Amino acid sequence: MVTVKNQIKVLVVDDSAFMRNAIRSMIISDPELTVVGTARNGLEALELVKKLKPDIVTLDVEMPKMDGLEALRHIMEENPLPVIMVSSLTVDGAKTTLDALDLGAVDFLPKNLSDLSVNIVHIKSMLIEKIKNISKTKVKLQKRSASKCTTTATPKIIAKKAVQFTSSQRMSVITIGTSTGGPKALQSIIPILPNNIPVPVLISQHMPPAFTGPFAQRLDQLSQLHVKEAKDGEKIVPGVVYLAPGIGHMSIIKQGIDKIIKITQNAEYIYKPSVDLMMLSVAEVYPGTCLGVILTGMGSDGLKGMLAIKKSGGRTIAQNEDTCIVYGMPRAVVEAGIADKIVPLNEIAGEIVNSI
Repeated sequence: MVTVKNQIKVLVVDDSAFMRNAIRSMIISDPELTVVGTARNGLEALELVKKLKPDIVTLDVEMPKMDGLEALRHIMEENPLPVIMVSSLTVDGAKTTLDALDLGAVDFLPKNLSDLSVNIVHIKSMLIEKIKNISKTKVKLQKRSASKCTTTATPKIIAKKAVQFTSSQRMSVITIGTSTGGPKALQSIIPILPNNIPVPVLISQHMPPAFTGPFAQRLDQLSQLHVKEAKDGEKIVPGVVYLAPGIGHMSIIKQGIDKIIKITQNAEYIYKPSVDLMMLSVAEVYPGTCLGVILTGMGSDGLKGMLAIKKSGGRTIAQNEDTCIVYGMPRAVVEAGIADKIVPLNEIAGEIVNSI
């Protein structure tokens, strides 16, 4: 039985009374969670963070007096704790949310008022799952100066020298799957890959449709490689990074000597875009020469795909627990015994380069 003392304490911040009440009702429906307070703007949020000492904060982006980004800057500078951004499903909302993830937010919850009543059960389960997973994972947060936060400079991360794989077989394609914590993790990998990589890179990051385009553009601006949102029917070519669009699931098919991207709607896969479907197709099209990389994220999406890559003769890498925001997807792969290597985030780029 969960006691009051052991409940996860949540602070809800939103300028809309309707949204505050809606989010609060969702949270307290689970006996493991409690809402210790609500705030109407960033200024109130900062005071309540100090006073109530919540375990986690849900933070709206657009608010009067002090918006979500400014409040987040102060929280991460003064009282760092896990923050989930509540963001509108628009391109502008996506860009702001990506800024928030750069500033230290650990995840986001898409907000669409028009669909709230229709998708209330899905939104509630997603919110509760995020709060529980993030709270139970000891997220490593450090105080950071707001003046040092930037989204325009290439991350200054140096990949350690990779240990050689036992096989000399070179990989022909790189596949990466991730979810919660993925945007920041990918910004620690893709920008430091060299511009002369002779293979394509395929990424499935769980994201809404409005978010994947802006995120691909952000990665492209930070990276030496060209990063783009994948399009249905396009031929994949070496030296390009393809980010699966949030509108469906990305897979690869073979047409003659060409490899073609297919974007489909497949109800079998819950998470969108699916890591499993992408990796399963790659294992079939590139047997023995595909590298699967699984990064931070909730759940076990990618387990079947990584197993298929392993069985095909390819290689598999999992991010280690210490550097994950949520050690769910990598844990599933590691516990299944199918990870060739388990490495910290700052070594993954080096391992990718080493494999090709």
